Amino acid sequence: MTAPQLTAATAIARGADRGHGAAPPGGSAQAPAIEVRTVRDAAGFDALAADWDALVDRCAAATPFQSHAWLSSWWHSYGRPGRLRVVTVRRDGVLVGAAPLMLRRRALPLLAGVGQGLTDFLDVLLDDGCAEQTAAALAGAMAVQLGLRRPWAALDLRELRPGSAAHRIAEHWPGAVRRLPDSLCLHLPAVPVEELLSRLPGRTAQRSRVKLRKLEAAGIETRLVPSADVPGALGELLALHELQWRGRGVTPEHLRPRFAEHLSRSAQRMAAADRALVRQYRLDGELVACDLTLQLNGLSALYLYGVRPELRERVDVAGILLRESAAHAAATGCGELSLLRGEEPYKQRWRPEQTRSERLLLGGAPAVAVYAAAIGLRSRAVRSLRARAPWLAAVRTRARELRELVAR
Repeated sequence: MTAPQLTAATAIARGADRGHGAAPPGGSAQAPAIEVRTVRDAAGFDALAADWDALVDRCAAATPFQSHAWLSSWWHSYGRPGRLRVVTVRRDGVLVGAAPLMLRRRALPLLAGVGQGLTDFLDVLLDDGCAEQTAAALAGAMAVQLGLRRPWAALDLRELRPGSAAHRIAEHWPGAVRRLPDSLCLHLPAVPVEELLSRLPGRTAQRSRVKLRKLEAAGIETRLVPSADVPGALGELLALHELQWRGRGVTPEHLRPRFAEHLSRSAQRMAAADRALVRQYRLDGELVACDLTLQLNGLSALYLYGVRPELRERVDVAGILLRESAAHAAATGCGELSLLRGEEPYKQRWRPEQTRSERLLLGGAPAVAVYAAAIGLRSRAVRSLRARAPWLAAVRTRARELRELVAR
């Protein structure tokens, strides 16, 4: 492994933490040393694994998508050499803050979060024990990395949940800040499925109970896949996923080898750390469904699933997934069962709660104003096109599927 290519973003600073490590009046205790650096290559990012995941455990706002396994794997599959910018903050040598960023544009510098696109929740990491000082140091370092003096530089932080650590960065940001709405996410309380049914109207709940009894009668067996077998199981999951969405608008990226490599690489590491699990469902010994769940800090998230299409004619597929996901989340003490982004009908059936993620634009005032205007214009154009020409969605889906067939 080559030595990490590290570039100092700021000089090592010494100063009293707000309530953490400050020397008493007249005392001689030394204030903690704060060191900020920027990692610019994959080898340096990989070398942070142990410290990174220890920090994840000390950051209550972190989700499974902030795990080192997920982010570093994403970079190996999707990153472009020379554009990685992982800003880190250490306090007396201990990693207490990290912002996984990448350069998206060079002419008009734009930094974005590593993992953007496939990652439902993005964020930075802050140690809960010294979050305010770390946020200030990280905000300053990110501004230096971005080149705040250049009026057209901007930082685009997407898919931030309410209470995300990145909101603390905004409080200390030395430039302009703009908050925009982002994806709508759905979630349920992490309780057994019978309690979820109690949230539904009487007739709907009764129909769901009938469907669940049919599941029991069908004799579907559920198996939790050991971490060593996760890569093979995910290959089967993706094959089922392609079958179930064929002709119905599958996400093209889910069919590509780089996505399979990313999912296999990240999920195996996360499963070994109890941050991911893969379930298989068999009927008469045949694999008929499979799902991947990511979990951390009381959050259990159903990320991806695959189902044999003909199974839909026999049993309630959504009931299988929700029953097992809810049971596992409740048994492991999770407080939230997230259905992540999207408003698909199978999710709406369970009357989930809705939460809108946020998008933060940080940087020079001209850049923030221009980018915000461009985002708003594009959003309005997409809404207008969907309303005036709804048939274009089907054409676009078919074109994507044909491109994927040719690519194979």
